[in-house]
Amino acid sequence: MRTLRSKGKVRNLHKSHSAKRSEIELAFLLHDWSDPYNVGGLFRVADACGAVEVVLCGKTPSPPHPQISVTSLGHHRRVQFQQFIKPQDAVSYLKQKGYALVAVEIADSAECYTDFAFPAKTCLVLGNEQVGINETMLRACDHSVFIPMAGKGRSLNVHVAASIIAFEALYGRSSAT
Repeated sequence: MRTLRSKGKVRNLHKSHSAKRSEIELAFLLHDWSDPYNVGGLFRVADACGAVEVVLCGKTPSPPHPQISVTSLGHHRRVQFQQFIKPQDAVSYLKQKGYALVAVEIADSAECYTDFAFPAKTCLVLGNEQVGINETMLRACDHSVFIPMAGKGRSLNVHVAASIIAFEALYGRSSAT
């Protein structure tokens, strides 16, 4: 825990807060990510929100990749992760553990993330940074959510989108308690 000295007084930077965290068990599935810097950023997000694990599949780079280490700032050593070459093996692994797979994707059946009631065991599925989640993986998911975009851009950085939705699942009004 870091501290900040202000006018001779020491205060904690991680003070208790009034927001009530839900009891949701959260995991992430990274499918065919290409940028190790994004993977490192996601490990920071996973650690920050207390995720149980990160599952990497397809061509997604994994630790100890040096670029992951740079952006994760060591958080990749704090969060359990699994690596699967075949995406269907990653899906089977998560479903056997009781996770509902929630795709973060603009899809026909997708709900706005603020209106979605996140299941007690939620795995957020995040696809490739350029093309999103492929059809096969999307069909394997139980639900899909999207972030409405007001600007001209059609998407956010993938680990930024993951953090927005993860913290909504854990602290937002749509989280299950």
